[in-house]
Amino acid sequence: MKLEELNIYQLSMEIGEKIWTNTLKWDYFSTDTIGKQLVKAVDSISANISEGFGRYHFKDRKNFCYYARGSLFETKTWLIKAYNRKLLPESDLNAFLNELEILGVKLNNYINSIGNTINDHKWLWM
Repeated sequence: MKLEELNIYQLSMEIGEKIWTNTLKWDYFSTDTIGKQLVKAVDSISANISEGFGRYHFKDRKNFCYYARGSLFETKTWLIKAYNRKLLPESDLNAFLNELEILGVKLNNYINSIGNTINDHKWLWM
């Protein structure tokens, strides 16, 4: 399987682009403070999934998925801050939080599937 075929990677890339597009509309101060943090957090989700995918040991893969999950929660916090500071309408906030909730469930399922069977990682010992 290729990284680009992994559903959690695809979803994390999509939400990253949506948030990027949204923050481009903000004024300089808002972008420089909350916007940069929000974009870094959401981009970190897909970046950590990618890095973990490229690791050869399932424990490394899991650890990077844990980092991705942490970035997902950080993204939620920045979205709420953006909403509280009138940078996001409630409809956008709810849409983003819903997408992150779906991604979070799928990410947890992926984490739980990593390393459960020797056959999943038999190429590690060849």
